[in-house]
Amino acid sequence: MAYSELTSAPSEAQTIIDAALRSAEPAELTPGKVYAFHTPRGIERVDLTGDEYRNAPARKTGTTIVRDAGSWLAYYEKHHDQQSEVYRDVEALNITAVLDAHTGDAPRFGRHRVTLALRTTKSWQAWAQRDGKWMDQEQFAAFLEERLPDLVTPDAATMLEIAQSIQGSTKAQFQSGTRLATGERKFSYVEDTTAKAGARGELTIPEVFTLGVIPFEGADRYSMTARFRYRIERGGELRLGYHLEQPEDRLAAAFAEVADTIANAIDEPVMNGTPA
Repeated sequence: MAYSELTSAPSEAQTIIDAALRSAEPAELTPGKVYAFHTPRGIERVDLTGDEYRNAPARKTGTTIVRDAGSWLAYYEKHHDQQSEVYRDVEALNITAVLDAHTGDAPRFGRHRVTLALRTTKSWQAWAQRDGKWMDQEQFAAFLEERLPDLVTPDAATMLEIAQSIQGSTKAQFQSGTRLATGERKFSYVEDTTAKAGARGELTIPEVFTLGVIPFEGADRYSMTARFRYRIERGGELRLGYHLEQPEDRLAAAFAEVADTIANAIDEPVMNGTPA
């Protein structure tokens, strides 16, 4: 009997302790701190350091994406300090500021950033996607008509006339293409339609034309040269295309101009690379 009383005593004591803990008044905890408690299950931890327990976040975090230099400068001016760092990456076509970068004496979180992520315009994409691609006469003429606002020399009216001439000879068999002293290309063809069977004609197009295209949203218009390409296939079908001269260099030059605009407007140096 004495043995059973001894073994049951600790269990009864723990029951009393547990009951007392459950009946205790709740304690108010201060946000921004970490608490540890002894419980029947061991030590439990309560972390109240998260932003959800505060009236305002403990620090600025997040990366804001903007699409033009003016928007980037506006955000940078609002949030930067003397320790902010700026990086340019010509391959990614972006400029990033680490607004809470490390100081010379102490580390900082580096989690508040603004990035200028440039996007090419629809006009630039249209010319880039067709670069070096062969098109039949109807496709090429339709493309020229669609992109008339981008054409500088020859002017839009002349290029529209050329496009209409190309469309008007889609039922012809092309026999030869020669280069004229003016630099234009002249194609000889024979009509094979019912109404004009055997009728001969010529089609003349410029060998080189100049574009004026805005590469990025918010950027200036850039001049770019394109060269006509042609191929006469078996059966006399004419294939047309163009080749852009150094489009990557034009894109890099446009990016450099945007980067210079930012560099000239801020006091901090613009470093070449990407932040950690």
